[in-house]
Order: sequence, then C-alpha cells, then structure tokens
Amino acid sequence: MKLKQLFLKNNECYIRNEKMTPKGIMVHSTGANNPSLKRYVGPDDGELGVNKYNNHWNQYRPSGRQVCVHAFIGKLDNGNIATYQTLPWDIVGWHSGSGSKGSANRLGYIGFEICEDGLNDKTYFDKVYLEAVELCVYLCKMYKLTEKDIICHSEGHKQGIASNHADVMHWFPRHGKSMDTFRADVKKLLEVKPTETEKPKYYRVQVGAFSNKANAEKLAAELKAKGYSTYIVYS
Repeated sequence: MKLKQLFLKNNECYIRNEKMTPKGIMVHSTGANNPSLKRYVGPDDGELGVNKYNNHWNQYRPSGRQVCVHAFIGKLDNGNIATYQTLPWDIVGWHSGSGSKGSANRLGYIGFEICEDGLNDKTYFDKVYLEAVELCVYLCKMYKLTEKDIICHSEGHKQGIASNHADVMHWFPRHGKSMDTFRADVKKLLEVKPTETEKPKYYRVQVGAFSNKANAEKLAAELKAKGYSTYIVYS
C-alpha cells in the first residue's frame, strides 16, 4: 500500500471536526468512470496531477453537496495506484447517508472510496482491490478492529445505516470477488505473523600476525583510516 496524506481542509466536514471513535470500516466506490485521484483529491502535490476543472473535494461543499470521505484509492498522474488519506481517521465523515436505523457516519465508520474505471479492466481492479485490503488491514490494526467490522455501502443500506447505493457489489462480482472474499482476504493478512528481525551477523577476517608491536599498530591504523573496524589481540 502506498499511503499518502492530503487533508481536504477546505471541506465543511473537515472544518466541523466532529470527533468519533472508529468502530468499523465502510467500503465505497465512486460510481463514475474516472480512476484518477486528482478528480477528488487536490490540489496537486506533484504526484496527483492538475485537475483542470478544479472540481475536487477540497472545497466547502463539492458541487453543492455535503460529502467527504476519509480516503480515496485510485491512480496517480503516472498511472501508479495509491491511497490518499483525506480526513483524520477519528473525524465523523460524510459518506454513508442515512438509512432506516440511522447513519454509519454517526456510528463510527471510517469510509473510503475506490475510484471506478469502466468496471471491466481486471488489471486495474486487482490493484485497487489489494490496495483496499491492505488499507483495511492497516486500519484494523490501528483501531483493534477485525474483518467482521468491515462492510460496503450496499451492505450498510441492508443494515439500515446507509442510503440506497449499490457499491461495491455492482463491481466486485464482475471480477470474481465479493465482500465475503474481501473480508476473508483482510483476515488472512491480519493473521500473518511478522518475522523476527534477523540479528546482524559479523564475519571476522584476520589479516596477519606480527612479532613487532609497532608494525601491528601501524597496519591497524591504516585499516581504521579506510573505515574498517580493527583491534589487536596480544598473544
């Protein structure tokens, strides 16, 4: 995962700065054929590229709407995939809307968007899918969550805590994935045990023996001047 940070400080959501305790993660996708991060994240930081329409979300109400998410996943200007954190994780985002039982926003859900393309490019899908899995693993470790705490927008609607959107189940199945496989992939990475850092190994080389102490000290000094670690053993 390539995680960068560019807070949408001009967005009303960021300005309000309503704190929350993260309790879950909601996966969204943008619903528009534009995989470029610069469509939503701005201004250009040297990697995003310039949004010539200036319609990114770093403005008070983008297109007149009260919307903001915690992160976006998509393409940089060079075509590589990255994640941009756009809100502090512990601020109430405006991403879920409301359902019959309330709003995931108010229930502590971190929400992020995956930038959609035409939905048929498997290479792009596989890259952003893996990026999203790794982002969720990162957030689960940070806030002591599990894969069971992850839902998508459409699942949120079924639970009564989000508006009626199809994402991401209009896209994932096209490439043999679902939210169940997504959660399973997050679980696999969460269960990976980090390997113990290997201790450095030292290999000692003896360069010679001298009957004259001054000669030994001279060689040791010459080697030390060249950056070698030296010592003299007297026997």
